[in-house]
Amino acid sequence: MIQLSTIDLAQLYDLLQPITVSNTSSNVKFANWSQTFTCSPLAIFEPETEYHCELILELARREGRVVRAVGVGHSPNDLACTTGYMLRTTKLNRLLEIHADKRYVIAQAGITLDALHAELANNGLAMINVGSISDQTLGGIVTTATHGTGINYGVISTHVMGLSLLLADGSRVFCSRHERPDLFIASICGLGSTGLILTVTLEVEPAFRLKEVQQSVKFHECVRSLDSLVTASEHVRFWWFPAADTVRIFSADRTAEPPKPAGSWLWDSFVGFHVVQFLLFVARYILSLNNVTCRFASWLASTKVTTIDDSFRIFNLDCRYHQHTTEWAIPYANTKACLRDLHDWIGQELSDPEGLRPHWPIEVRFSDSDDIWLSPSNGRKTCWIGIVQFKPYGFDVPYKKLFERFEAILYRHGGRPHWAKPHHLRPETLRRLYPQFDHFIRVLHAVDSRGMFRNEYVERHIFGKTGPEYDDRVFKRRALSQ
Repeated sequence: MIQLSTIDLAQLYDLLQPITVSNTSSNVKFANWSQTFTCSPLAIFEPETEYHCELILELARREGRVVRAVGVGHSPNDLACTTGYMLRTTKLNRLLEIHADKRYVIAQAGITLDALHAELANNGLAMINVGSISDQTLGGIVTTATHGTGINYGVISTHVMGLSLLLADGSRVFCSRHERPDLFIASICGLGSTGLILTVTLEVEPAFRLKEVQQSVKFHECVRSLDSLVTASEHVRFWWFPAADTVRIFSADRTAEPPKPAGSWLWDSFVGFHVVQFLLFVARYILSLNNVTCRFASWLASTKVTTIDDSFRIFNLDCRYHQHTTEWAIPYANTKACLRDLHDWIGQELSDPEGLRPHWPIEVRFSDSDDIWLSPSNGRKTCWIGIVQFKPYGFDVPYKKLFERFEAILYRHGGRPHWAKPHHLRPETLRRLYPQFDHFIRVLHAVDSRGMFRNEYVERHIFGKTGPEYDDRVFKRRALSQ
């Protein structure tokens, strides 16, 4: 292996050529999963080894470029976008070590959760908690403190025991709660700005099944019984259908019972997917049809259903259609008041012939408090509330005013935005929301003083940079603005 210091620039380009995406390739541009943000990086690299990663960072140091690591690109905002170098981690995708007796594994950061579930299952293991989507990389969910649901379960980053990082100066370091703890706490919700995550040491548990019960109740009944519903099972989530004034409750617990696959035939079939999408498309032109479609979807999923299956199959849900989305985390203590304020606001919109028409469901999930500096659950048990506007057949829909009014209510109730979803907060506001915000900034200055890992998102939201190149919509695909 050639020492980096002995390689001239021409040699460096030659060494990187095999892992550089060709300018004629359809992959030379990046777009996130929801097709809401896109960018044209200076170059896109697909490293297959850690040495490849070292070469990329060496080139960036010499040329003074930004490097942005990206996995599958599932984040609905522009967190992954860059005009500098993009490093796709999807070929750094191996499970390296399995320690079943000690309940942990070591995996490369580019492994998708789908692949990780399969590898763990083959070894009688499983992740402790999972979000709704597994088509995303382990490194991506760690650096954004992605969450599942369960009032006594922390965000997924709380299950990380250690990280190996490639820092901006080219050094490879290991960090944990015992080794370089400040770097560790900064990195397990670091937005990719502390260094390139190479491997993740992850706490796991023996493989388990979940028994999930789904049932529907009226909105006010759900809110009145909130505390008992949230604590009655290990993993609880709500789907709120505003126009139907109903909430679908998903309650799941670990079980030794045999598998019992189930599902709503209407919801999962041609009717639930294709007919609903067609109605959403027509509702772009006939706004009142949004309410009818919401009530129809609520009816499709109204029967009580019990399912027993492997844990990750219960945790995961089908996102169905491309979408605009935003999600905020509020103190759990504020949940009832916040939901009632949202209910009052949406009721006003629905009763106004010219009012906004939210799609559905509004998803409500829960997580335990943690001590991660930039985690939205830092210091408090948390309720996460997310809203969507679907893009039927890829066509855009109005969402900006809806999201602005939604976010204003969540912010009023102590909300912090999900880092992987669009928001408009800047350092002056984030500093008030996160007591350790300046600790995080100090770590960034210490490990990356020249800003190699600071893309436009990080410069905008963490360092407060302004100007057209840092605008919220610099990477935004043209969208309806209503």
